[in-house]
Amino acid sequence: MAKVLIIGYGNPGRLDDGLGPALADLMEKKQLPDVTIEANYQLTVEDASQVAEHEVVIFADAAIAGEGPYWVKRIRAAGSTGGFSTHSVDPYSVLGLAKELFQAEPRAYLMGIRGYEFDEFGERLSEAAQANLAGAVDYLEQAIRQGEIGEVRRAEADAVAPEPK
Repeated sequence: MAKVLIIGYGNPGRLDDGLGPALADLMEKKQLPDVTIEANYQLTVEDASQVAEHEVVIFADAAIAGEGPYWVKRIRAAGSTGGFSTHSVDPYSVLGLAKELFQAEPRAYLMGIRGYEFDEFGERLSEAAQANLAGAVDYLEQAIRQGEIGEVRRAEADAVAPEPK
């Protein structure tokens, strides 16, 4: 089994924006071998070090719009890591830093879990988001156990980050 890192990120205090950390929490309870779980409000440059130590990385976040209940797409490192803030970076930049600083290029995926309520404060998930989360956890557990993580519900193949302007 490949060494897998799951990073769930988002703000649990903004209702469905907490779907990423909620996925991380549920996946942690599965205690899958060779799987490292992290959760945070946002991605940071420091995540690149941990990304570099894994063969497969899954970045999980709430999706405000688009296909539901969840989707998974393959992503690759940004072509340049010079255009981001050190307070918050996107998955493409984290991968770019892992490549630039540690010569690591793990297979990486972005998982979006469809949420519906984002405009209020509160630490709960909507019923619809909870159902989508359950489906995402089931998929991810099965895919990791079978060693077959791949794109789900996406038409385009290997998404590549646009070059910074």
